[in-house]
Amino acid sequence: MCGRYTFISPAPAVEKRFDATFTQPMPPNYNAAPSQQLPIITNAEPGRIQLVRWGLLPGWVRDVKTAPKPINARAETLTEKPSFRQLLQRRRCLVLADSFYEWQQTAGPKGPKTPHRILLRNEQPFAFAGLWDEWADRETGEVLPTFTIITTEPNELMVQLHNRMPVLLPDRAAELAWLDDGVSVAAHQALLRPYAAALMQEYAVSTQVNSPAHNDPTVLAPAA
Repeated sequence: MCGRYTFISPAPAVEKRFDATFTQPMPPNYNAAPSQQLPIITNAEPGRIQLVRWGLLPGWVRDVKTAPKPINARAETLTEKPSFRQLLQRRRCLVLADSFYEWQQTAGPKGPKTPHRILLRNEQPFAFAGLWDEWADRETGEVLPTFTIITTEPNELMVQLHNRMPVLLPDRAAELAWLDDGVSVAAHQALLRPYAAALMQEYAVSTQVNSPAHNDPTVLAPAA
């Protein structure tokens, strides 16, 4: 799964990398967590980087308080679940990041977990494949956009840490294809593969990252 990540790259570099413009300032986030407003690029507006809440709230939901708000969606079952299937066809997004965290079980199923930071070897920003939707409050008319990150089987690096990993789109061509409404569902699904392990790196970090309250450069430091 993917439950925490970072977005600390400078805005000008990000805008150039994704050929899109921020709609509002985005401060560095060293410990991005569910329910936060985080940067995505939607297929509806590929030239804008918008801040959207992490945790999918489908448009058909009536009771917001009790509705599940999935932060991840399994690539293998997207077409089996009606809500995800429709979004795969209509509402795809790039979730912008530059690293993510995963917790490795190191001392048995009930023992402590060691957090690891995973990033590209070139330390450049990248995009997770995501789905988004909009929920409208029937009383106030307020519209709430939300998103989820798609996960897949782990590559050779990630399998040592967890049995899932987020889908990192491998290059600019894949990112554009993911946003392209003219591409078939089958072609979109073909993009949802494990990223090449040889292009990634990881290291253990301190348990400070366990709490989203710790959101500063110290959470990036290698564990002692």
